[in-house]
Amino acid sequence: MEHIVEKFYTALSNCDGPTMISCYHKDIVFEDPAFGTLKGERAKAMWLMLCESQNGKGFNVEFSAIKANDKSGSAHWEAIYNFSKTGRKVHNKIDAKFEFKDGLIIKHTDKFNLHKWAKQAMGIKGFFFGGMTFFKNKLQSQTNYTLDKYIKNKKAI
Repeated sequence: MEHIVEKFYTALSNCDGPTMISCYHKDIVFEDPAFGTLKGERAKAMWLMLCESQNGKGFNVEFSAIKANDKSGSAHWEAIYNFSKTGRKVHNKIDAKFEFKDGLIIKHTDKFNLHKWAKQAMGIKGFFFGGMTFFKNKLQSQTNYTLDKYIKNKKAI
């Protein structure tokens, strides 16, 4: 299953959302510190939204240490980009875990240090508040609100 993980991250590095989501099972469960838990179409829409927002804007992804068997896998990936709300440069280092079903990714969990991310993305506010639970909850509320708007706008087209 290493090939499916490599296909996923190659697509991410090319901001190719449709290819990314083709690697996901219809019952995908995605989780990370920024969005919380997303299931099914919401998880897929999140990647489409992120690819559309980063395409052509200096978004860079590097991935390594891909390991997988028929049931599970892992990878390390790093994203370098400018955070859209502040314009600040972010270098996020992420460890991913995967579970597979029917030859596709059914569970994808990304782990990264939210406090480090917040310091880079938000400066002094992130330094002081980025490690606190209320910050994580507010961030997840905001990211999910943005995702809801994206989904609503796409369905209206």
